Amino acid sequence: TARIDIFASPPPGITGFYLIDFALVGDREGWWAAFRQLMLPAFVAEGLTEPREISAMPGQYQHTLDSIKKLAEQAAEAGIAGIDLFGVPTEKDEIGSQAWNPEGILNKGIAAVRDAVGDDLVICTDTCLDEFTSHGHCGALTEDGRVDNDATLPLYAAMAVSQARAGAHVVSPSGMMDGQIAVIREALDDAGFTDVAILAYSAKYASAFFGPFREAVDCSL
Repeated sequence: TARIDIFASPPPGITGFYLIDFALVGDREGWWAAFRQLMLPAFVAEGLTEPREISAMPGQYQHTLDSIKKLAEQAAEAGIAGIDLFGVPTEKDEIGSQAWNPEGILNKGIAAVRDAVGDDLVICTDTCLDEFTSHGHCGALTEDGRVDNDATLPLYAAMAVSQARAGAHVVSPSGMMDGQIAVIREALDDAGFTDVAILAYSAKYASAFFGPFREAVDCSL
């Protein structure tokens, strides 16, 4: 099994892992994690001609469609388990409609990565609207500015199905709407994507760790 010392430098161009589980093992040489336990967050942005570094995430970039393919190929060659894709659109609106547009940047990024690596990487996608809405919240808003849970659920369903059509193996709704998993599962099954998995966020907290991700996806909030 390929191993990476978590205090050592990763392969060129590969930084900023997620741990898929907590199976870290210690020995006399230090702590390590198998590459196959790691998932790489990656960001694909509309309107770029070359990758743009994310200041809040040193070594991480908003990618073009070409460079996201190269990154995915590097990750697959390194033996990493998966990639978690986030989209950064240039056009936003109140409900984040670019999220389920087949020609939207995230779905085009998913298709590009699937074309580049096939099933050699688990392709996971962020299924949330905060990077797509003009107000930066994770769903539709009521007239008085509150997040409208029930109005948001069908938007998540549409987004998840569009991601599956683009080639995602896993969708990951992070918006914490009540009932989101049941609605997404039903929509995926009805569309024939019974094998597309859902990575459910069971809890989400106010944390400084979310700050860099807000910058990485150009959140409007």
